[in-house]
Amino acid sequence: MVRITIDLIRKRSEHNEGEISTLEELALHQESIEKIELINRLCKDLRILLLQNNLISKLENLNRLKLLEYLNLALNNIEVIENLEGLESLKKLDLTVNFVGDVRDVKRLRVNEHLQELFLIGNPCADYDGYRDYVIVVLPQLRELDGHEITRSDRIKAMQKYAVAEGDVIRGYWNYREIRARQLDRHREKKERATITELEDGEGDGDEEATEAFWNSKSYHTPEDRREIADKVRKIEEKKNRGQENNNNRSPKFVPKLFSPEGRPYNVNQGRIPFHLDVEGDPEIVTLEVMTYRYLDTSLLNVDIQPNYVRVTVKGKILQLTLPCEVLTDRSTAQRNTATGNLIINMPRMTPLTTVTKRLNNSLDKSEEGNRSPKVIKSGSTITKRELLEIGPPVNDLDFSKIYKDSKTVRQEGPKGDLHGRKGSVNFVDNPEVPPLE
Repeated sequence: MVRITIDLIRKRSEHNEGEISTLEELALHQESIEKIELINRLCKDLRILLLQNNLISKLENLNRLKLLEYLNLALNNIEVIENLEGLESLKKLDLTVNFVGDVRDVKRLRVNEHLQELFLIGNPCADYDGYRDYVIVVLPQLRELDGHEITRSDRIKAMQKYAVAEGDVIRGYWNYREIRARQLDRHREKKERATITELEDGEGDGDEEATEAFWNSKSYHTPEDRREIADKVRKIEEKKNRGQENNNNRSPKFVPKLFSPEGRPYNVNQGRIPFHLDVEGDPEIVTLEVMTYRYLDTSLLNVDIQPNYVRVTVKGKILQLTLPCEVLTDRSTAQRNTATGNLIINMPRMTPLTTVTKRLNNSLDKSEEGNRSPKVIKSGSTITKRELLEIGPPVNDLDFSKIYKDSKTVRQEGPKGDLHGRKGSVNFVDNPEVPPLE
């Protein structure tokens, strides 16, 4: 059994920032609620209340909603129209597909002077002869009944047929009471048989077979069958949730460790995703290429770029890489390759690399140079040679100051030379007109 709680009301009041006291519209449909409670005291400013498609069997705890204008209770288990006298501003009441058998209950709505629209289609009373004429006469403030406008001529004709219509609805209700009694007996017998079978088979034995037999058995449009089906669905859901919790407890989900205790990021490749990290191709940009599937939806990819690491999540699997340098996160880009589908992430360096490059001079003609891209050679690291410091004069000293002698000095020293006729030899004859060598 699902009950109306403060948490449930606050959950459904997100449009009002979770404020309950000033709430004007509340939707609690499809919650398997069986009883109206708590709304009467907490939400006095309500104007619209939606409770359709639940298991509510009684109209109660609504008398303080003085501002309520629209009440929707379609697809519930209501059998009696009652306890609506306090809804002074009620304009529209929807009781579609319930189990109202006595149409004479609509007389209790006379005090709701502002009631303009009423929906009773899908109830047993809507099938009685004279149903429409009876309701039109009993509720003169109505303008529409079951979505059809009530004209002045319809009201005049209904008043003329009122006596007959009243007798028809009474006879229809007595017939429905007999049908309803048989429905209750059938449900009681069915419940007794189910109890005996459960005791014989033992609790929990043949659970799947019992569930299959239940869904294959014939069901009827009664409040009891609706409640029984809802209970069966709830039990199946609870069992499924328990099974999931047990599986989660047995095999806890693996959470990869992304950082060291000092805060240093780890290299993690949870899904073993192929990738290529280029740190030397461009001195200003670090490029990461992740080989993702070509037809993988981009919404399944998540990229987180930090100054010293990059994290890519592919369908919940984490790829985290530490970077060799700091990058500029605000200028980084991530794009998909339209041809291969790979994810390409460009991350500018905080400090670009300083490299020396030189262009090769190839002996190529102009046509070949236009077709080929220039080759670039990066300078390697400089190799230094250790040298020893020498102290004192060198052993092999060449004095280049004595390589030249003045001609005057040579004459004063006297004729000296070799025997081959060169200057300074015995046969040397000095010619003053010939300039000296310099």
